[in-house]
Amino acid sequence: MAAAAKADGTRSGGGRAADPAAGQAERPPYEQARDELTELVKRLEAGGLTLEQSLQLWERGEQLAAICEEWLEGARARLATALARRHDAGAAPGAPF
Repeated sequence: MAAAAKADGTRSGGGRAADPAAGQAERPPYEQARDELTELVKRLEAGGLTLEQSLQLWERGEQLAAICEEWLEGARARLATALARRHDAGAAPGAPF
């Protein structure tokens, strides 16, 4: 029997949550998560799956989307920090790095 999703995003039955506090070692790199998500969407769109299989893939897709969003938020923060440092150093506002 498949593991059930809980309201807090974790899964019963030993599944892994997309919670960043669960440990950075468990979180795949952005590109890997994105590629897995892309393949998962293709499988769902192709059809031919049971309802249970579709739900399992959808749940994994939600986890992967959250992982990708975490990576993108981190990248945005790093860019904002770099741009703020440039601005504080007196660089021209419109000039790229």
